[in-house]
Amino acid sequence: MSELERVDYTDRGTALTGWLARPVGTPRAAFVVFPNIANYTPAAVRRTQMLAEAGYVALLADFYGDPAGSMEIAGPLAKDLRSDVDHYRARLAAAVATLRAHPAAGGLDMAAIGYCMGGQAVLELARSGEDLALVASFHGIFETDRKAGGDAPHKPRILVCHGDADPLAPRESVIGLWEEFDAAGYSWHFHSYSGVKHGFTDPGSDTRGLPAIGYDGSADRQSWAALMSLADEVFG
Repeated sequence: MSELERVDYTDRGTALTGWLARPVGTPRAAFVVFPNIANYTPAAVRRTQMLAEAGYVALLADFYGDPAGSMEIAGPLAKDLRSDVDHYRARLAAAVATLRAHPAAGGLDMAAIGYCMGGQAVLELARSGEDLALVASFHGIFETDRKAGGDAPHKPRILVCHGDADPLAPRESVIGLWEEFDAAGYSWHFHSYSGVKHGFTDPGSDTRGLPAIGYDGSADRQSWAALMSLADEVFG
């Protein structure tokens, strides 16, 4: 992570470490990037840098205050973090507040993207009414302990990019997500890729030996293009 700038922040006494990427020239908006359950991974760093290359300030968030780095270490940390929805959402909001207050963001419009557990994280931010213009979930988890309500103070545009062969978010969960956000009055886009598994944006997925997980180059490219297109529409 030598190309990224370290940003120390806290959430209710827990020390956290974010990593900031800056674009060349005037930034268009600011994005918080939420990684997968393993927290800091090369895939998460790559996406943070890709956003900077596209003209955005980007902050890679920290879920735990622990680098984790592997699914085995991260599993218990994630279980504890998500055991209480208010605790979980406060941890996510701390990253958003940190980027919003950072001089690099400079009053810019805010957005958030996330992968796997991070995909769930940005949907939680949308449900909670966080002041964001856009959230995008890539092979995210749709389950929640508190569904979106129509009285949310802010309703970001939502992009969900999903592998149709992802057993962590089966079709009944897909329909449930649509119905949830329809009932709450959100504007959403949903892209589903046939035969595509969980973790489809990460080339490292194929090395994990898990039948539910797999990289798909086409879905990776198409989902990123969908984000860039929607960001152009939202941010001009």
